[in-house]
Amino acid sequence: MANFTLNGKSVSLEVDPQTPLLWVLREHLGLTGTKFGCGIAQCGACTVHLNGTAARTCVLPVLAAEGGDIVTIEGLAENDDHPLQQAWVEEQVPQCGYCQSGQIMQAANFLKHTPNPTDEQITAAMAGNLCRCMAYVRIHRAVKRAAAIASERDTAQVMGQQTEATAATAGVGTFDPRATADAVSHSAAEETSHGKV
Repeated sequence: MANFTLNGKSVSLEVDPQTPLLWVLREHLGLTGTKFGCGIAQCGACTVHLNGTAARTCVLPVLAAEGGDIVTIEGLAENDDHPLQQAWVEEQVPQCGYCQSGQIMQAANFLKHTPNPTDEQITAAMAGNLCRCMAYVRIHRAVKRAAAIASERDTAQVMGQQTEATAATAGVGTFDPRATADAVSHSAAEETSHGKV
């Protein structure tokens, strides 16, 4: 029996504990976004996140994921709107597309820890993920673009929170001419009353 969390949901299934996690995901759970490439953890096509770290599933027995938290390409973003997915479309990265889920999962793990990467850092982080279509320049460009998109979203979120805070306090301590006029009239009436003999 294997037990783990997969894309936010608890999973329990009967399977040989030595079965590679890749085949559990694809054949037992029907999540085919994660690909088989080499079978020796050298190409990166089978990359998912296990407990927040990029992991090669073609050689990883499901036993190693027991009680763990797994995220596949299908669970990376609820509406397929992760900055990397947006950047991949903008930069027209895929050709055959076979390696792309692994590329994106590797890049997502990298950007989580390095949100403002240099070109050299991107190259080093993505070096272990192979692309048989040789789309490396576009992949590099998309990772850099995704970092910018994430930064833009963070800035927009902060600005939105500031706008909401400003709106919530609008009118506090502001001048109200009607209230002032009423106060002046009331004060004048009191003075007139006290002035009478």
